[in-house]
Amino acid sequence: MKLRLLALALCVSAAGCATIVRGTSEDFVVESTPTGATVQTSNGFQCASTPCTFHMQRKTGFTVTVAKDGYQTATATVLSNMSGGGGAGFAGNILAGGLIGMGVDATSGAMNDLMPNPLHVDLLPVAPVVAVAAPAEAVATPAAATNTPAAAPATTDAAVAAPSSPQN
Repeated sequence: MKLRLLALALCVSAAGCATIVRGTSEDFVVESTPTGATVQTSNGFQCASTPCTFHMQRKTGFTVTVAKDGYQTATATVLSNMSGGGGAGFAGNILAGGLIGMGVDATSGAMNDLMPNPLHVDLLPVAPVVAVAAPAEAVATPAAATNTPAAAPATTDAAVAAPSSPQN
């Protein structure tokens, strides 16, 4: 009987308190306005239509890319930060778990939460493409008849000399 209790105590002390109480993963939610956007994460998760829920490891942060036709693609960063509950679980290692439990909690991500969670992304519409009309071709119209003589043609910088007549 004493041997079984000792084995149980060793098993409990080999795992961290936060790891036992909170686990090393959590549900992570991505929402978008409008809904129906695709989601892809830098750690390999994807979803075809928001809202999406992923069961993710708490250990490391990642980026999330949200896209929908007719809207600008948005990218957000999700961080893995120590949470209040994780810190309390880590501190619980003083009572049970000791240094080994602290090490397990510190390396497993059990002390952390993914932030922000849920992640809400407001997608912005793509600016409409405005077609620029080609300029209309100029159509020659006859000038109105006036009593004013037409302007003399423009001259160039080179002077045009009239032919000189030979003097006899």
